[in-house]
Amino acid sequence: MAITFHCEHCGKKIEAADTAGGKWGKCPSCHNKLYVPSMDTGEELKLAPINETDVEREHRLMAETQKLTQNILKEKDIPDGPAPLTGALYQMGDKELVQNVITYLRQMVSEELDEAERTAALIAPFSHRAVAIIDRIALSEIPEPELADIPPQVLAGSIRTLRDIIG
Repeated sequence: MAITFHCEHCGKKIEAADTAGGKWGKCPSCHNKLYVPSMDTGEELKLAPINETDVEREHRLMAETQKLTQNILKEKDIPDGPAPLTGALYQMGDKELVQNVITYLRQMVSEELDEAERTAALIAPFSHRAVAIIDRIALSEIPEPELADIPPQVLAGSIRTLRDIIG
């Protein structure tokens, strides 16, 4: 005699052998683990009726969640470009700019790459003036005194790197 019951996960009607009663098995439909009841009477176990108000409530809450999510996504402003600068801008003088360029080149030669990156970030907002300074250093036959000990090929490579960074 077979044991007939419904899967508690998918509701599918299942018939199991008498020997399976009181053991765990898998639903052939949804493959979830389930307990096979032991039945001596051979009656089919009935599922408890689903409370329709619970189902309706669940659907209402899901619809409300989806609507709220869509509203949040619509409200989120994504800027088209960088935020406009506000407040006073710092103006670096020519002497300070030259010193930062020299500092950057020394840091690159000394393999202080993190510091060089920070110095390049200071120079970048003044790229038009910095390019003129870099070109003057690159084209001069007598380098700045602070750069005199750097081999010309190494100095040229560091200059190219800085020009690439600041555009």
